Amino acid sequence: MINENQVKGKLKEIGGKIQEEFGDAIDSPTQEAKGKATKVEGQAQKKVGDAQERVEEKLDDVTRRPH
Repeated sequence: MINENQVKGKLKEIGGKIQEEFGDAIDSPTQEAKGKATKVEGQAQKKVGDAQERVEEKLDDVTRRPH
């Protein structure tokens, strides 16, 4: 199941990519750098969400096992 960090991270990654490309198109190194930073932040947030999902799946497996 997808969690909030995965969704927000992916959206931030996409927004950063757009900002990065816009900065490149208007020849603005500042905007390009901000876009890259936002993109990396989104990628990191998505990875946190991926890790959360794996932990939740393991916990579900453990709690469903017969004792």
